[in-house]
Amino acid sequence: MIRQSSMIKRAAADIAVKSVASVSAVAGLFILFWILWVVFQKGFSAWNVPFFTEIPAPPGVEGGGLANAITGTVIISLIAALIGVPFGLMTGIYLAEFGTNTRLGRAVRFTITVTMGVPSIIVGLFVYTLMVLPFGRFSALAGSVSLAVIMFPIVSRTTEDMLSLVPNSLREAALAIGVPRWRATVSIVMKAARSGLMTGILLAVARISGETAPILFTAMNSQFWMNSLNEPTANLTVTIYNYAMSPYEDWQSIAWGAALLILCTVLILNISARVFLRERKK
Repeated sequence: MIRQSSMIKRAAADIAVKSVASVSAVAGLFILFWILWVVFQKGFSAWNVPFFTEIPAPPGVEGGGLANAITGTVIISLIAALIGVPFGLMTGIYLAEFGTNTRLGRAVRFTITVTMGVPSIIVGLFVYTLMVLPFGRFSALAGSVSLAVIMFPIVSRTTEDMLSLVPNSLREAALAIGVPRWRATVSIVMKAARSGLMTGILLAVARISGETAPILFTAMNSQFWMNSLNEPTANLTVTIYNYAMSPYEDWQSIAWGAALLILCTVLILNISARVFLRERKK
């Protein structure tokens, strides 16, 4: 009798937990698709040829586009990747291949873990103090550095995790035939984990795609085309912030269009990352 009562309680608890988990999952999906629908509904109407080919119109004047902001965002993100990805890959390789149980490796790993939790606005303030105040101007380069700092721990951690999944038999076989350790790492271990490494890079790029605070403190914004990396540069995230807070309905509509563009970019990057991760599992 006692055993039967215990089984009934366990079954009831199991049903309750499954019900709560299912309701939470459905609620999360509902909110996600609601956001996607609202952004698509309000943003798609702003997508036209001028949106992608023209620069912003003066305040109160209808028309214009975000060609300069799109270009600035691509350039800032590309430079950030060129800075952050190599350093992240090298750090991840060191942690997985050479500094697994060393004191320096543990210190670097702890630092990366802490850096991943630092708010992006703190990173923006740090780069602002380091690169904006001394030179007295905002710049695309400062914005790229701030995004690279955010990318660095993500790429490092993903690289370490992916390389750690590579069987040690591959390393031992390469070393047994006289291949140097560095060459075995680059030619064999990294090749075996290339899909996982690409996943980490794509996730890092997706992570910085919607950052506003660090860009606001470093690259600021501009209504014109970028002529140099050492000047304020137009970008989508700060433009969305400025346009969404403006009293002009035309600017607000363009802000929705820019939000949809960023959302589509992030979705594409995340789906691509999942595809590469699936190939890695296979």
